[in-house]
Amino acid sequence: MWLAESDPVDESLPADDDLTLALRLADIADAITLPRFRAADLRVERKPDRTPVTDADTAAEDALRAELGSAVPGDAVLGEERGGEVPAGGRGWVLDPIDGTKNFSRGMPVWASLIALTVHGVPVVGVVSAPALGRRWWAATGAGAWTTDAPGATPRRISVSGVADLGDCYVSTTNLNTFREHDILDGWLTLTDRCWETRAFGDFWQHCLVAEGTIDLAVEPEANAWDLAAVQILVEEAGGKLTDLAGVATFAGGNSVTSNGALHEAALACFG
Repeated sequence: MWLAESDPVDESLPADDDLTLALRLADIADAITLPRFRAADLRVERKPDRTPVTDADTAAEDALRAELGSAVPGDAVLGEERGGEVPAGGRGWVLDPIDGTKNFSRGMPVWASLIALTVHGVPVVGVVSAPALGRRWWAATGAGAWTTDAPGATPRRISVSGVADLGDCYVSTTNLNTFREHDILDGWLTLTDRCWETRAFGDFWQHCLVAEGTIDLAVEPEANAWDLAAVQILVEEAGGKLTDLAGVATFAGGNSVTSNGALHEAALACFG
């Protein structure tokens, strides 16, 4: 367990208790997903959009919803597997029980549970828990961004890099073909031509790497709200920036650019 069990959480919570609840939710998700990782009897199906879903995805989301229903019954919930919505007013939780399900189903350890709390549509708490990597990242408004390198390790505060020129930039994406599908491949190639190195760490991991200053820029040509809500607050509290390709600071724009802030406008300009 990453966090000790605590007393039941009241519906009207200050930010620190919201973070405590989010970390407890991550513990619950880890306890379900990690034993199913590389399990011989893992059940994998395809959703209508042809993306995979496993029995671990649905079991984890159901457990998180049950915990939220008990701890904060008045809060709205949006999850990848069971739907819902994030309210423009009030509180809402955004859940991705397994971000990187393709990796999970193929036995690759780069996957995580993403948990965010929004207030009036803005993320205020975010947790990214990647138990197969032994890593966890979290943030809350005004409290900074943090990580642990192993369960039980001392948390350390993280911040974005100071790279200020695209020529020195380390940039990542998830899937090159998605740029082609959205007819913005030329923009991606323009960006990568101007950058120092290009990688495809993919999914949640690249945003966490931006937050901790390991890479400088990540671009997602296609992303859902549950992919980005938790990492938005993480990157922002680390001193960086997340917007959609139009430059709007939102996790619900359908795509994203995550950066250390200094490189953001130059990156967006490549997509003109």
